[in-house]
Amino acid sequence: MDLRKLKKLIDLVDETGIAELEITEGEEKVRITRYNSAHPPAVSSAVPFSAPQLTSAPSLSAGVSAESSSPPAKPVEEGHVLKSPMVGTFYRSSSPETRPFVEIGQSVKSGDTLCIIEAMKLLNEIEADRDGTIKAVLVENGQPVEYDEPLFIIS
Repeated sequence: MDLRKLKKLIDLVDETGIAELEITEGEEKVRITRYNSAHPPAVSSAVPFSAPQLTSAPSLSAGVSAESSSPPAKPVEEGHVLKSPMVGTFYRSSSPETRPFVEIGQSVKSGDTLCIIEAMKLLNEIEADRDGTIKAVLVENGQPVEYDEPLFIIS
C-alpha cells in the first residue's frame, strides 16, 4: 500500500473521530486505531477470533468476565436488541433543541426513525426493524458507537 494512501486513511480517522479503521487490499491489511490518553488502546491479538454470542445481556464491559461474582449494574432487559449498522456518533434527536425521536415506553412501528448516526459528515437515520415498545436506550446521546453495538431494546 502506498504511503500517500496510508496518510489519507490516517487523516480520515483523525477527521471523522472513528475509533478504528481496517482495510484489506489483496494480501495487504492495514488497521488504524485511534485513542486518547484517557482511554488507552485495548490489547489486540493477531489470531482471528469470533465474537461471543450473547443471549441474556446486550453487552459485557471490557475486562469483566461472564462468571464475575459482582451483580450487574443494571437489570437485563428482555426483548429484541437493535444494533448499530455502522460506526459513528449516536444522536437521539435531529438537533439539540428538538425532542428525541423515541422515549422509553413509547410504541414504535417498523420503519419509524429511532435515532441518527453521524458517519463521515453524513446523518444516517436508524429505523426500527420491528413493531414494539422501546424498553431501553443503551447509548448516551453524542457518544461514539461501533458496528454491531446494541442501541435499543424493543419488546
